[in-house]
Amino acid sequence: MEKYDVVVLGGGNAGMGVTVATRAAGLSVAMIEARDLGGTCPNRGCTPKKVLVAAAHALDEIERADRHAISIDSPRLDWSALIEREKEMIRDIPSRLSGLMAKRGVNVIHGEAAFIGSNAIRVDGRELEARNIVIATGSKPRSLPIQGAEHLTTSDDVLNDPVLPRAAVFIGGGVIAFELGHVYARAGVEVTILEALPHLLGGFDVEAVEQIRDVSERIGISIRTLAWVKRIDEADGRLRVTFVADGAECAVEADRVVNCAGRVANVEGLDLGAAVIVHREGRIEIDGHLRSRSNPDVYVCGDAVWNSPQLSPVATYEGGIVGRNIVDGPKHRPDYDHIPACLYSIPAVASVGLTEAKARERGLGVRIHLNDMQGWLTARTYAETVAWSKIIVEETTGRIVGAHMVGHAGEELIHIFALAMKHAITASQLADMVYGFPTFSADIRNML
Repeated sequence: MEKYDVVVLGGGNAGMGVTVATRAAGLSVAMIEARDLGGTCPNRGCTPKKVLVAAAHALDEIERADRHAISIDSPRLDWSALIEREKEMIRDIPSRLSGLMAKRGVNVIHGEAAFIGSNAIRVDGRELEARNIVIATGSKPRSLPIQGAEHLTTSDDVLNDPVLPRAAVFIGGGVIAFELGHVYARAGVEVTILEALPHLLGGFDVEAVEQIRDVSERIGISIRTLAWVKRIDEADGRLRVTFVADGAECAVEADRVVNCAGRVANVEGLDLGAAVIVHREGRIEIDGHLRSRSNPDVYVCGDAVWNSPQLSPVATYEGGIVGRNIVDGPKHRPDYDHIPACLYSIPAVASVGLTEAKARERGLGVRIHLNDMQGWLTARTYAETVAWSKIIVEETTGRIVGAHMVGHAGEELIHIFALAMKHAITASQLADMVYGFPTFSADIRNML
């Protein structure tokens, strides 16, 4: 039995976050990773996806070039070359992270891990024992119990396939569907999004979602809510998706059908019962310090935490908290109130804090600053197709409790609102700032 102070299951953002404080404190740390170091975000998620989003953004700029008195012939996208560029951008990430872990003094072990006791792990015939074990195994696509599910692909396949489909169906109306759907639509693909629930993009402000839905439909994306997929069949070399909407059975054909029904914690193969880790369908019961309630020697962080935002910066943040709790004892708790989230559609949707609905649910007295900024000078200068914001301010304190933007560099400006919220900078103080002009940031004064 090999002995360590800490064994981390997973070599993604969360797992690496754990190693900072633990190694600084001189603890011995082993990290077990079944695939590439870095996990989903840099290898199969955020980073490669953003390369495709950047290309789609360029196509959008070209489409609006005539607004700047620029004449351009129809652009041609070489999809296979774009996929190769994406792969080149991320190719050396695992090796660089391997070097970082070696420099930090972390022993990286490649293989599939499973518990064999409360404080013990087996990986490829080796047995490891540790005072603390951290589950940072990330997430995986949620399986869909529909006939023909074997025809489904995932976002991994979209990021790997050098062949651009003529038509694609996304099952699920969440972040992945909208981001990849916008990329495909800008590349000339017929895109359909089917969502079983009445609302799209759960977690974002309803009015912000209405804005991006309008944009999406304007660029040719077909969106159906309350659409229940019954089956997927092969039909003349293509795929036919049969679904029920508005009481009628409908069908749409595509070359690719992508499972975008969300992601679940990737803990199925860990044998949690062997470590007395109480869970329900993979949802591990944890306390406010990110410890297993039934086995306090085990911590959980990143996408393996079922009830925190599935965002790579959150994973790093939670990993850091777990690392400090291992070193200091359970003293540190995560605070998710001021963490921004962005949907990288084109234009982007950005959000931090409470939605208007959540603020009113909590009984807060709030002022709503709602702005359609399309007629503003900055938006007109850049020929924006949508520029919208909603800033939610608590009446009694003047503090910002929520901010939501579509377009208008919202994916950057949202961090100014997050900073103000975290450090209790009031709306009036933010409006009193002197900003560079003319900039998108300068419009914050008018948003308030």
